[in-house]
Amino acid sequence: MSKTFMQIASEAMAEVPAISAQEAQRRMKDDPRTLVVDVRDAADTVQTGVIPSALNISLGMLAVRADSELPEEWRHPSLQDRSRPVITTCALGPNGARGAKELKDMGFTNVCYLSGGMQAWVAAGFSTEPPK
Repeated sequence: MSKTFMQIASEAMAEVPAISAQEAQRRMKDDPRTLVVDVRDAADTVQTGVIPSALNISLGMLAVRADSELPEEWRHPSLQDRSRPVITTCALGPNGARGAKELKDMGFTNVCYLSGGMQAWVAAGFSTEPPK
């Protein structure tokens, strides 16, 4: 049976916890190990910027960068500790949820997504920085 994007996103949202922008900011302050992963394509980060210190890895490359068995040059070192707290984000939330579910499926034990994505972060008045 085929699925729509929103069916896939809804399934992901049901499997991983969502947190508010305020909660994300609190977690980032309380635990400096917290990693924010922005799963938007790089071109899509230009308009809003990114959360300060966020890692921008597109959803399509996330599993590759997080895989611990692929060649080292394909991986991202920040995604090798499966116990590290990770918050995923995107523009509005659904792709952030998909990214969080993908990381959970790969064995990450402390992963959630930013409800409302970057739209919620900006609406809350939190700072952003230009993408790198």
